[in-house]
Amino acid sequence: MDSDGTRDARGTHANPVPRARSDMPPMPSQAPGRPPLPDNSAFLTWLRTPRPETLPGVWRFGHRPRPEAEPALIPGRQLISGALIAFLVGWLVWSLLQNGYVGQWWWVPLLLITPDSWRGPDGALGRTGTALLYTGYKVLVALIIMVVVGKLGRWGEVWRRFGPPAWRGAVPAQEPPPAPEQDPAEWPQLRAAGAVDAAERLAAEARAGQMRDVDHARIARAWQGVRSGRFGLGTFTGAVLQDGAAACLHPSGERDLPTRLARHDLLTGQVRLGTTADDARNPYAYRGTGLGLGPELLGTSLLAVGPAGSGKTGTVIRPLAESLCLHALAGRAAVVVIGAAGAGLGPADAYDVVVQIGNPESVYDLDLYGGTSDPDEAAAVLAEALVGDLAEPHQGGDTRRSTTVLAQLLGPFRSVHGRFPSVPELRQLLDGAPGPMAALRKGLEDSRQESLLRELDARERQMGNPGDVGGILADRVALLDRPAFAGFFDTSGQSRPFSLKALDHPVRVRIDLPQRGHADASRMLARLVLAQFTASVAVREDRSLFACLVIDDATGVVTPEAVRGVQRLRSGNAGVVLTLRTLDDVPRPLRGPLLGATGCRMALSGLTPWDGQDFAEVWGKEWIEARDVTDRQIIAETPAGKVLHAVRRVITGKAPTARAVTVRQVERERWSASELAHGVPPGHAVLSLTTVKGEHAPPLLVDLRG
Repeated sequence: MDSDGTRDARGTHANPVPRARSDMPPMPSQAPGRPPLPDNSAFLTWLRTPRPETLPGVWRFGHRPRPEAEPALIPGRQLISGALIAFLVGWLVWSLLQNGYVGQWWWVPLLLITPDSWRGPDGALGRTGTALLYTGYKVLVALIIMVVVGKLGRWGEVWRRFGPPAWRGAVPAQEPPPAPEQDPAEWPQLRAAGAVDAAERLAAEARAGQMRDVDHARIARAWQGVRSGRFGLGTFTGAVLQDGAAACLHPSGERDLPTRLARHDLLTGQVRLGTTADDARNPYAYRGTGLGLGPELLGTSLLAVGPAGSGKTGTVIRPLAESLCLHALAGRAAVVVIGAAGAGLGPADAYDVVVQIGNPESVYDLDLYGGTSDPDEAAAVLAEALVGDLAEPHQGGDTRRSTTVLAQLLGPFRSVHGRFPSVPELRQLLDGAPGPMAALRKGLEDSRQESLLRELDARERQMGNPGDVGGILADRVALLDRPAFAGFFDTSGQSRPFSLKALDHPVRVRIDLPQRGHADASRMLARLVLAQFTASVAVREDRSLFACLVIDDATGVVTPEAVRGVQRLRSGNAGVVLTLRTLDDVPRPLRGPLLGATGCRMALSGLTPWDGQDFAEVWGKEWIEARDVTDRQIIAETPAGKVLHAVRRVITGKAPTARAVTVRQVERERWSASELAHGVPPGHAVLSLTTVKGEHAPPLLVDLRG
């Protein structure tokens, strides 16, 4: 039984490359980057660590919430000088009292509350008792003076900030062990539903160190399937009793990734990308916290913009792809990652399907028509891929004419041959080659397909007209009709084409594009996959499975139809992750709609001021408190005042002035174009977040290296 309650044969891998035999060092016991196998303490500690509900984007694992507003802290120099001055004042007051410079009035309270017989050496208390009475009163007065000056001098705050409490540092509080009915390691939700035997088996394997974080997430996902009614309780219980922590495996049979480079928390679904900088421009509640992204944020799509070398692939794309692959192993997500060959998107063993377009050794092919049997749907997707970048660059632009031309050929061809045309056949039909057109007409006439004959007649009448787009389509198809792609996009059934219709299953896919020497073809294929993705997720049966498309370098991919497709993904529990070197790679009319369609926007260091201006506009402005300080020269009117001012000028070198402070509310950009271009340190980024529920996080300065 799979994690989603079904069985699937996907997940075939290419044959591994044999290792060299000679003097290679011995293989380590586990892959680098992967956490050690959990034992009966490490895994249980991870599972029981608190994960409080907090603001969007905060790494929840072990998070300790901070106040919303920053407490008013007095500068250290001012604090220490104030404490010292308060001590000197208290010492002065005590000296004046002791030496009688202020009279004997401070003895009045003692005289009022004690009888006359207690005072004097011959009193009722005796010499020793009288001495103790007067000494005790002095100590009481000294303590009162110390308390008063300590309050005024803030001695308590000095002790907390500079005393032993600050030396020891923050010691994490030990969480008490949870009660058995609240211990997640005991699977209380299974016990409450009557699956006590399954809960006992899982709890025993967790205590014995036989369970990983992926196992816990996968079984929890399968239990959600039981509660939603996708399959029965008996099936789930039987699988758990038989296989324990290995129950409900992913179709590939894998229980973890070969390597992990980022920190993941599958209990919350987050991956840690870095640390929010302790910067005054960040809200106080975010400063110094970890930055964690999960499906609840990626469901609104993410756009990252930064020049080459700013860390888009290594610090953003690779951790997100790794996290989504772990979610797929847990049965929660389906992921498709697109990038240039050798871009560092993860090892091939981390994916179920690796499509290496242009590589003869590739096990899988790419379905040019998205696995559909509807000619109109195939024509719409293919037209977007071929000429989507030539559409009018505004929200009203479309590719309807190109879709009509392709539909006029794809429908008749499928009716005659039972399949869609291959790339060479499609190119010939778009060029209007006499032989293929005549053969197609004869096949339609023999089968008496009158409606399709009319489609073919309309195509033939349009050929050669000045406004016909068939020639443009043929030129674009010619980019795929190259010797390097001769074995790809096969429609005869001889290859193993991958179709995005597989997004109903928790599949992990990596598509390597032939960027070197085929840049135009690579951009066209990226548009094709994006169009197929947006079309496929809209018709999925199981939308509880999060689907995500990750495109490393989306240059030439953003079109009017693509922007409209991204806007529709949130309702289908899907999202895309796009990276760009600069917003100049997107037509000017589409930049605003693209930034508006993506809920999470990231500007990495090295951004140009022109790109920064677009981000500054979409992030808007905020009201802040501005303080204007004005120094006004003081004019002395009396002779003594003039002498005093002259002496002050000689000592300080400046004329006496009076300072006036004006506080007012002003509206200012959250991040200006200049700050984004010149104020973001290397390895940092400014990121704004939006969840699928509509919660927002303002632009945050994030250290992606932390």
